Parts: sequence; structure tokens; C-alpha cells
Amino acid sequence: MILFPAIDLKDGQCVRLKLGDMAQATVFNDDPATQARNFEAQGFEWLHLVDLNGAFEGRPVNARAVDAILDAVTLPVQLGGGIRSLGQIEDWLARGVRRVILGTVAMREPALVREACRAFPGRIAVGIDAKGGRVAVEGWAETTDLTAVGLAKRFADAGVAAIIFTDIDRDGILTGLNIDSTLELARSVPIPVIASGGLASIDDIHRLLQPDCRILEGAISGRALYDGRIDAAEALRLIRDAR
Repeated sequence: MILFPAIDLKDGQCVRLKLGDMAQATVFNDDPATQARNFEAQGFEWLHLVDLNGAFEGRPVNARAVDAILDAVTLPVQLGGGIRSLGQIEDWLARGVRRVILGTVAMREPALVREACRAFPGRIAVGIDAKGGRVAVEGWAETTDLTAVGLAKRFADAGVAAIIFTDIDRDGILTGLNIDSTLELARSVPIPVIASGGLASIDDIHRLLQPDCRILEGAISGRALYDGRIDAAEALRLIRDAR
């Protein structure tokens, strides 16, 4: 199980949103590269980056902050938000991103996901964000009629490296992960799934280390790490011991 610390970028700063609302953003660090170095020093194995402005605008916006993070750490980085073309995917991978996350475009242009998986094997993830069980796109501003499981099944044979499943109804409010929905998704496709949205305490880490969650690749934590509800050293020790 991998614990992915999240760095969400808004206007060049490291923030956390509440329920995906850009108007409810809390700034935790105005220097994302320093935050990335802190996470590396704590012993994390990956970083999860999201260009929040990019997700809403449909184009990369926080590229300078992402580049600064890539220069600051040696950890593998996965990045999502506003990536809508093969050229953008290729550019980010060339700049040092290990894995690109495709969200809105996976819903709008599934053929692009397949093309990207063929061109860059093992380096394309799909972000599935759900509100009330339905897929949300365009920075969570629009909810579709498609279920998360339905979208995931479209890519079952595409060669996707991972699915990042976010329960928007829990994101940023520290109510705990939606384990049931996440496991339902993970059991529906042969693609590794990463849980996101609501991870609140060390109890969530214990839950993720139970036998039924071994099917998951890991989970993303944001606010709970920033405000100290989860002690990084304790969480990482539990994960190491479970291995």
C-alpha cells in the first residue's frame, strides 16, 4: 500500500479545497517545492500533484510550480489537472513527471486515453471523480450520468496504469474514505485503484491495511497530513510493517 501525499496547486500555492470548491481553499504552503521536499524528507515514496486551476480552465496553469517540485525532489510524481492532449502528456513526461492523470478527457475523449496508453505504457492513469456516485468533470463543476464503475470498465483493456478514485462528497472534510465504493470499483476492473477523498485519521490507515483492501494500490492524503491529524511517521511505519 502506497500513501500518496497530495499537493494541490492553486495560483502557485499549495492548498486544500473543501468539497472541490475553489472558493473554499485553505493555503497550507506558499512554496510548493518546499512542501515537496518536506514530504520527501518524511519518507514518502510518491507525490500526487493536481493543477487545480488547470482542471477548471482545461489547460496547464501551474506549470512553474510543478517544474519547481520536479527540480526539488527525486520522488516519482503523478500529475493531473487540465491535461487534454497527447502533446501535453508527452511534454509533462519529458519534463520528469512519472505518471500523467487524465480526468475530464477520459470522459470526453476515451480514444485519447487508449492512444496515450499505447504511446507511453505504464505512465497513464485515469482520474475518476464521483459526486453522488456519478462521474464529475471539468474540475468537478459538471456531473454526468455515468457511474464511476461504468467509466472504469471502458478502460479495462486499455493498459491504464492506475485509477485514482475520488469521492467528491468526502474530499477535504475529513469524514473518512469511502471504502465500500472504492472496493466496488477495484473489483470491477483489473486496474490498480488508488483511493482518494476524506482520509481523516490513522484509523483510515489501519482500515486500508486490512486484507480486503490489499487489492488497492494505495490512498491519497491531503488535509489530514497538513493539519497533523495523521502523523506521517506513524502512518509510514504501519505501512512498512504491513509489508
